[in-house]
Amino acid sequence: MILTDRDILDALKDGTLAIEPAPPPEFYAPNGVDLRLDSRLTLYRAPGAEEDPVIDPAGPGYSFREAIGAMADDIEIGTGGFVLDPGRLVLGWTLERVDLTAGARLAARVEGKSSLARIGLLVHLTAPTIHAGSTGRIQLEIINLGPRPIRLRAGMKVCQLILEQTLGVPQRAYGGQFAGQRAAG
Repeated sequence: MILTDRDILDALKDGTLAIEPAPPPEFYAPNGVDLRLDSRLTLYRAPGAEEDPVIDPAGPGYSFREAIGAMADDIEIGTGGFVLDPGRLVLGWTLERVDLTAGARLAARVEGKSSLARIGLLVHLTAPTIHAGSTGRIQLEIINLGPRPIRLRAGMKVCQLILEQTLGVPQRAYGGQFAGQRAAG
């Protein structure tokens, strides 16, 4: 069951959900809440001449964190914004921290905004799920599939959080490789 704006506000009030900083009233849709882009981005760079350009995620000893650290750099979006060229992928974060209290029977999905999708901006490739018990800022896989560059600005509305009630309480809160992830910087 997807929560309505009223249900989301009730969950915030009773403490089963926390969003910090708190979204202003105009960020709420009938069944979701807008989240903003943080000022930090992770930019991929081309491999050096001596580097193996192939990523082998099923290879022995592969670590997502090490792979990203070896091929990307963190930057701050300046006052002029960051221009995302067509075909370019960057990692971003939500400005808001979202905490789904363990045992609250809540999970969520992060979805793109249709107004941005219609110009070619995707904010997640295949990872929309925010598991029950997750806490922290949400990492976004942002790619420009449109025909023109798109300027990203810190604080812009970039995605929607859709909250769902689970049928039961999970045996354990989310504890996968992205548990407790922190925004770059």
